[in-house]
Amino acid sequence: MAFDAYDDYEQSERVQKWLKQNGLSIVVGVVIGLIGIFGVQQWRNHKAAHQAAASELYQELQPLLDTGNTNGVDVIMQHLMSDYADTPYAMFAVSDRARRQVEAKQFDKAVESLDWAEQHASSPALKALVDLRIARIQLAQGHAQDALSVLDRIPAGSYAVVGQELRGDALVKLGRRDEALKAYQAAVKAMGPQASASNEVQMKIDDLATAGKQGA
Repeated sequence: MAFDAYDDYEQSERVQKWLKQNGLSIVVGVVIGLIGIFGVQQWRNHKAAHQAAASELYQELQPLLDTGNTNGVDVIMQHLMSDYADTPYAMFAVSDRARRQVEAKQFDKAVESLDWAEQHASSPALKALVDLRIARIQLAQGHAQDALSVLDRIPAGSYAVVGQELRGDALVKLGRRDEALKAYQAAVKAMGPQASASNEVQMKIDDLATAGKQGA
């Protein structure tokens, strides 16, 4: 028992000595840890509030776009682009503006809007979706080579059906029918077994085949 008591006493002395030597470091470490925990929580709260504010602005924007309130649209749009460019709501708002610019035949302005949206898209999937819209507008303008360049930016496999169909359309406009046929066939393949024999892409393939026979 005496030895056990001595060991307990010695261990207690060692603990106290160690605490005296390292106590300040422990306190500092605990404080830093608490600051880190509360700092992360505060950052998360700020981010959530930031996203919520952007969402509210986006919701305010929708009726203004529908009623054609240009001044109101410009004010909110600028607010979103300058202060909330890091949120998806700014990208969605600019994309909405681009759609209306297309409807008004303002194709160059629409491409400018979508260029901004593509640069501020928060994920590769959103970037690819915006690029598809840019390519579609460029095709409508007759800029097939520019459309191909944009489609080349899209990762392989992303929106394969739409992307390959647009690629085929661009290649047809450029007179590259063999390459267009391969692109259309890739689009049909990407549709999977559920693709109908009368889908639009298959009709484009049939048209190319017919044109090829007539030109033979």
